[in-house]
Amino acid sequence: MKSNQSFFIKLLIVQFLVVVCFSQDFDFFYLVQQWPGSYCDSKQSCCYPTTGKPDADFGIHGLWPNYKNGSYASNCDPNNPYDESKISDLISSMQEEWPTLACPSGNGSKFWEHEWEKHGTCSESVLSQHNYFQAALDLKKDVDLLQILEKAGIKANGKSYTLSNIKDAIKEAVGITPWIECNVDSSGNSQLYQVYLCVDTSGKNIIECPVMPRGKCGSTIEFPQF
Repeated sequence: MKSNQSFFIKLLIVQFLVVVCFSQDFDFFYLVQQWPGSYCDSKQSCCYPTTGKPDADFGIHGLWPNYKNGSYASNCDPNNPYDESKISDLISSMQEEWPTLACPSGNGSKFWEHEWEKHGTCSESVLSQHNYFQAALDLKKDVDLLQILEKAGIKANGKSYTLSNIKDAIKEAVGITPWIECNVDSSGNSQLYQVYLCVDTSGKNIIECPVMPRGKCGSTIEFPQF
């Protein structure tokens, strides 16, 4: 009898954890945009998508649900896999604004599948699959990072700029403080790689980040050509 009770208690615990995992709440999103020149100018290099070389512009990396304590949920619902038929009207925009640079070359489907299944499913209580990708595209349109930086005299010409000037230019234009992620080029020089902006749980409004990711850049970083 005790054995049966123990089994049912364990079963209830498992069911509870499954429900919690599939209906994860979250506190905010990171909208992450990457500079293709820095992705490609590294030891791992890159491969252009089968649709051709992307424009010399920041591309979406992802829209990631996060918690205020710095942690994040992932792969929240295996029963809601990526379905390209649900976003067929967005594909052309995603190929332009959310291109893959991974090797071997692809058309973007594997990249978007990864982003939806790892991150998007953890926001499905708020955003459907279509609305998730649409939200990221809309946010990128609202925040034109390349235009913002160029207006401040910060250009992707291989020169170095101070990290504070890059942050200040974005903050002045957007009104909130960004977080900058750097990587290193094939010669070991620190370069502007990704820009993080925080978004409220509706996926519509840029907000001040409750917590910044970990990592740091040098005080001066390169902005490579692409």
